[in-house]
Amino acid sequence: MQADISAIVDRFPSLRIAVVIAQGLMILAERPAALDAEIAAIEAEAAARFAEVAMPDIPGVQVWREAYKAFGIKKTSYRCSVERLIRKVVRYGALARINPFVDAYNAVSLKHVFPLGADDLDHVAGDICFRESRPGDSFLALGEENAQDDPPKPGEIVYADEAKVLCRRWNWYQDARSPVTSATTRAVLTVQSLGPGDLDAAVADLTRLLQEQTGARIGHAILDRGNPSQALPC
Repeated sequence: MQADISAIVDRFPSLRIAVVIAQGLMILAERPAALDAEIAAIEAEAAARFAEVAMPDIPGVQVWREAYKAFGIKKTSYRCSVERLIRKVVRYGALARINPFVDAYNAVSLKHVFPLGADDLDHVAGDICFRESRPGDSFLALGEENAQDDPPKPGEIVYADEAKVLCRRWNWYQDARSPVTSATTRAVLTVQSLGPGDLDAAVADLTRLLQEQTGARIGHAILDRGNPSQALPC
């Protein structure tokens, strides 16, 4: 299995993406107490850190706003996933609870201000890549009852496998056909950087949390301008 960013990295030369493979997952129905406490601490720190800060003044948010503009996304309703997490924790003091796996990677995203996402590897078809949209791309929005195919607009950057779009508008919204659930035993995650922040530290935190909380075996590869395509440790 390959991961590839070669189609877009020349347009975004500071792009670095860690692709993390987690195998042997055991995802509990409820958060263990230790994970709950760590996530609560991350939420409290982020709520305090960003309470009085305008979104454009957060470097890890501003770079994604500029990237979205670069491929034609100007509506304020379309924001990268980490900006939405920051807004939620500032407004409500806590993130939504989904399952311990998703809650853990959302906490890492919030702490390090990187967009993160994950898909059930058993529902991913072939290789994965970040690229511009193509005619025939298929996308079903996660969480929409009786979701209809909503293909990306021409020129939109997407995250895709060989059969479908896994995430529209780069890291805005996930497809409904590959979410991580309590039944997932293998997952592929991405940690996405356009410059600001410590990508290695985020991967280390993610690896530790998933190992501690799910018993997963973890491997990862870093894609960047010098190494835009790599085999993944599946």
